[in-house]
This record gives sequence, structure tokens and C-alpha cells, in this order.
Amino acid sequence: MTIHAPLAESSLTIEQWQHVEALARSVTPVQARWLSGYFAGIDAGLLRAGEGEPVAAALARTLTILYGTETGNARDLAKQLAASATERGLAPKLADLADYKARGLKDEQDLLFIVSTGGEGDPPAPAIGFFEFLEGPRAPKLPDARFAVLALGDSTYEQYCEAGKRVDRRMEELGATRLAERIDCDIDYEEQAAAWSDALLDRLLAELAAAGSPAQASARPVTAAASATHDKRNPFAATVLENIRIVGRHSTKETRHVELDLTGSGLAYQPGDALGVAAQNGAGAIEDLLGACGLGGSEEVALKGATMPLADALRDRFEISTASPRFAEQWATLSDAAELKALAAGEPHVRHAFLEQHHVADIVRRFPVPGVGADALLAGLRPLQPRLYSLASSQAAVGDEAHLTVAPVRYQLHGSDRGGVASTQIADRLEMGATVPVYVQENPHFRLPGDEVPVIMVGPGTGVAPFRAFLQEREARGAPGRNWLFFGERNFRSDFLYQVEWQEWLEKGPLTRLDVAFSRDAGEKVYVQHRMLERSADLYAWLEEGAHFYVCGNAKAMAADVHGALISIVERAGGRTREAAEDYVRELTANHRYSRDVY
Repeated sequence: MTIHAPLAESSLTIEQWQHVEALARSVTPVQARWLSGYFAGIDAGLLRAGEGEPVAAALARTLTILYGTETGNARDLAKQLAASATERGLAPKLADLADYKARGLKDEQDLLFIVSTGGEGDPPAPAIGFFEFLEGPRAPKLPDARFAVLALGDSTYEQYCEAGKRVDRRMEELGATRLAERIDCDIDYEEQAAAWSDALLDRLLAELAAAGSPAQASARPVTAAASATHDKRNPFAATVLENIRIVGRHSTKETRHVELDLTGSGLAYQPGDALGVAAQNGAGAIEDLLGACGLGGSEEVALKGATMPLADALRDRFEISTASPRFAEQWATLSDAAELKALAAGEPHVRHAFLEQHHVADIVRRFPVPGVGADALLAGLRPLQPRLYSLASSQAAVGDEAHLTVAPVRYQLHGSDRGGVASTQIADRLEMGATVPVYVQENPHFRLPGDEVPVIMVGPGTGVAPFRAFLQEREARGAPGRNWLFFGERNFRSDFLYQVEWQEWLEKGPLTRLDVAFSRDAGEKVYVQHRMLERSADLYAWLEEGAHFYVCGNAKAMAADVHGALISIVERAGGRTREAAEDYVRELTANHRYSRDVY
């Protein structure tokens, strides 16, 4: 494009016109409109050349994307949303609620939240500090802010998406205006999340265009952060190198140590990360469901453009054990059973209690639907999700391997043997030489501190897995920081997981102290929290010296008991009131010195 203008009127020199023509040839139409607004702003005296943006662009609102996560799903979605917004010409800020300075809420304009929910309706542990501020008396009024919430959860739990609902309610109470209604997503969240993101970005861009400030094309192409070739959507087929019981023959458990070969995968992990394992349903569960439905398994079904036998789809694609509210609603419609319809439409806690005691096949048998087709069955089932296991190894010590500590879940229900999908798959069907699809799930909130910093670790049962990785890493690095482990299980003789390794690390380092609790040996039951209380003075002294405190294991009982014990220790050994002790522990969390990996 060549621009012609009388020099007398333009007051530009020949050299300046040459610059203008060169620029005009190099910009896109969108960039040309941005330049037009910029020079209009200078002409109006609202901007000085080189200082600021065009007047119309200055009218644009700030955009902040905040996420709260335990397993990383909310983080991944938030990063995708931020990248998409940037590519479309917006300038979003992205922050983890664990790191976000909540007092800055008063300065925000447009806020997009992506928040996951724990099993009992709890917010992600790293985000608890933000929730306490948001729901507390110090939260500012936000009459000029707008917001939208994408809530992630699991509908098999009673408090489905509760953390996202809490953010949504509180933002409204603080006077903020919704950009869009809250969306509650089950474990198959991808399509809903994408639609929510696209709709919001479309609205924000339309508002900019209407204000005469079309978003400008990014001067530099935006590229997604480099990632491994293998991820959740494209897992790596890892070969099983070892799969052995690590408990005694008289143990009431069957905990296993599993070693997988990652050679050639390009996968890298850090201590504290998890390994995602692509689960498969067992043949027994598949046959049970097919028999209850009167189906053979050879029926062809179409799934996203591909066809396969129904039995294969049930093995690899669908959750066929745990029944969800979605399945209850679907089967209520098909069966026309009054009881099931009442459950589907009734109180969540009643429905939750029923679903806890009835797998999919149990519901099908109790409320039969003669002649049900394969497609009708699949319509109510949720996608089969990978299972995450804390890595029990450090790559600095084991190279291209990944170690897991797995206790298969087995129980009886309605007179038949049942079990955890992935844990029984690992225990019963992954022999040496077999392969299993895996990927690495980062856990940036569960990381070792600097090499000099002391560490206290509480890991009963398989919760000890990441602490084996921690000690391997510290040994490989020659880290001088002290390390104290609290380990608990049922019986000393049969359940002391990795006993020889702990004893060797005690003798030569890096393990400084080891306290154990075996609850079923004799007399009164003793758990890890009791051992902590017995060592109150020393544990508090370590905290005062800057130690980081880690907990891994079951969230329902153990993690809550350990948390309560920690507060009591600070109260007793620190000579503080209960309220002051709770504040102390909250401060540990806020400073990333108290981290939990619970399930």
C-alpha cells in the first residue's frame, strides 16, 4: 500500500513519509486500526507519543484468570484459556489462588475463576487461604467487578462442585456482576470447559469492538509452553519392570511396589509429582454388567467417529463400577421405576448414600429394563478416567524409571467381590513385561524446599510414597537439610513398608529421625498423630527453625487428625492460645511450608 499526501499539509519530511509508507506495508488491518486510535489519542491530547495505549484501548477492562487446583486439571484449563485469550488479542493475567494476593481483588475488573472441589466439598488445599479471605470480613466490596466461575468436581460426591459454588455465591454477595452463569463440570469436563471459555472470550471481544477498541493482533506469535510428547491425551506405554508385594505373608493388606520403564518417553518428573495410569475395567465387572443388561458384548457402538465392540468400550472407555447421578437419572427414565425417579430427583445426601451402596450393575439388576440397547446403556455412563498415584521415586536416583506404591482396594458388596478399578488392574493384571499407558501429572504445590531447609514428613501406609522420592532426591543431591519421617501402618512385622531403606538412610543419611506407629500390634491403637504429639517440643522447634511440613494419605480421617495434632502441638509447645495456634498453622500454609497431598 502506498500513501500519497501533500507534504505541505502533512508537515512530514520526505524521510518521515518513507517511514510511514514502510510501516503501512508491514501492518495488518487490525494493527492499522490500533495505530489510528493511538494517533487519535495523541491528537486529542489524551496520550503522549510513546507513553500508553490508544484512547479506545485504554477503555478496555483488565482481565484476570484465577485457578485453584489439587490435581492440576484446573491449572491446565486456566493456562489454555489464558493462551487462547492472548492469541485473540486480549492481555490476561494468570494466577494460582495459592499464590494470588487476595487483597488485590479490590483492583480487579474482570475475573474468571476455574476451581476444583475436593471429595467432601472442600476447596483445593493450596487455595484455602484465598477462600478464608474471600469469605471473611476483610473481603472488599466489588461493585465494579465482573466475574464468571467454572467449577470442577465429581458428581458421585455429595458436595458436588461446592468450592466453585462458594466462589460464585461470595462474589455475588460482594456486589460483583456475573459475566456468565456458573458452569458445574463433572469429571468429563473438556467440552463444557471449552464452550464456557469460547463464549466468554467472544463476549469480551465483542464488547471491545463495540467500544471502538478491537483487540489487536499479538505482535509476536503466542506459542503454548513446551510440553512432553506424552500427556493425559497421549499416554506412554510403559513396560512393567517389577510388581511385587512388599508386605509380609500374614499382612491384612497386599501393598505392592511397582517399577515402570519410561525409556524413550521423554517424560520427566520431580519428587512430589504423580503418575497418571490409564485404567481398564476387569473382565469380571464387564461380564457382570453385560449379564445384568442381557447384552452379549459384541454389539457395535460408535464413539466419536470410531466403532468398536461394546465389550471393548466398557473395558477402556467407560466407568462401569461407581454409579453417578447421571446414570441414576438415565436409568430412571429407561426403567420408569418410581423409586429410582424419586432418588434421582430427591435430596443429594439420600441419592449419594444410595449410589455408595449400588454399582451400575446393581442398579440395572434392581430396576431391569428388558431389551435395553447398547447405546442406551452407554448414554448414562461417564468416561473412564486415569488414576493418579504419587511417585515413589526420584529420577535423580532411578533414571528412566517410575516407581509406585499401590494398595489394591478390595471389598464385598451385595454378596460379591468388588475392587478398585486401577488398583486391582495393577495388582492382578500387570505382570512383568506387560505395558500400561502412563503420563506425568505435575504437583507444583508438593515440592521439596531448598537443600538446606529441614523437612518433616507424615506418610502412613501408601502415603509414604512421595517421601521415598524426597529422600532419594536429597541423597542424590547431597542435600544437608535434616529430614524427619513419621510412618504408620497396621503391624510392625508385616507392614513396615520400605523398612530396610529407611534404616539404611538413618544410618548413613539423609534420614535424621524416624518415628513409627503400628496401630494393631498390641494394646491401645497408636497412629502417626499420636507420635507427633509425643514429640511436640522437638517438632515445634523444627518448625521454628524453618522446617517445611508435608502430609500424604487419606483425606477423610488421617489428614484431618494430623492437622488437628499440628495445631495442638503449636498450642502446647509454643505456649499459644488455640486461636493463635490456628493462625500459626494458617501462616505455614500461606508461606508454602505446610503442604498436603491427600486423596
